[in-house]
Amino acid sequence: MIYSFKGHIPVVHESSFVHPLAAVTGNVIIGKNCYIGPGAAIRGDWGEIILEDGVNVQENCTVHMFPGRTIILKESAHVGHGAVIHGAQLGRNCLIGMNSVIMDDAVIGDECIVGAMSFVKGETVFAARQLIMGNPAKAVKEVSDEMIAWKTAGTQLYQQLPADCFESLREVDPLREIPEDRPIQENFYKTLREIKG
Repeated sequence: MIYSFKGHIPVVHESSFVHPLAAVTGNVIIGKNCYIGPGAAIRGDWGEIILEDGVNVQENCTVHMFPGRTIILKESAHVGHGAVIHGAQLGRNCLIGMNSVIMDDAVIGDECIVGAMSFVKGETVFAARQLIMGNPAKAVKEVSDEMIAWKTAGTQLYQQLPADCFESLREVDPLREIPEDRPIQENFYKTLREIKG
């Protein structure tokens, strides 16, 4: 659902997919080829939220801030299931692991990877290409070329997902038995290897 708030109407590029069970409110700008999953809340009621091209915000994530702030999720930022971004800045091609919390005025550098269930304290700044983990989160090592290649390939799947959703996602009644001609699911890891080349 898309909601206006105090005259602010979200701007969503036509190539981006916002699931009907997500809520995008107010002063929000969503760039090209972004995916917003069901249960996500992107709440631009007190400030501005900008998602650059190719960002994905997965199921049950929250993006919000204190009043008067602008936050930017830079190109190809990848926000895993259940994560909370509250007033933080996300660098280009970074990955925020599932159920992580990134607090106000924190800065996650380009191509950083934040481990699942990490807690990044407010005003913490991480340079580019850091593997960040823990509670409170700390940089534990540099992100390797192999790690960022794997992350980038995974994000490319999410950048394709909006087009796939527009093409084939439909609300339906469930089947009551398994059909004999049921489609075979694509192999995720095979697809990742193909994307990586």
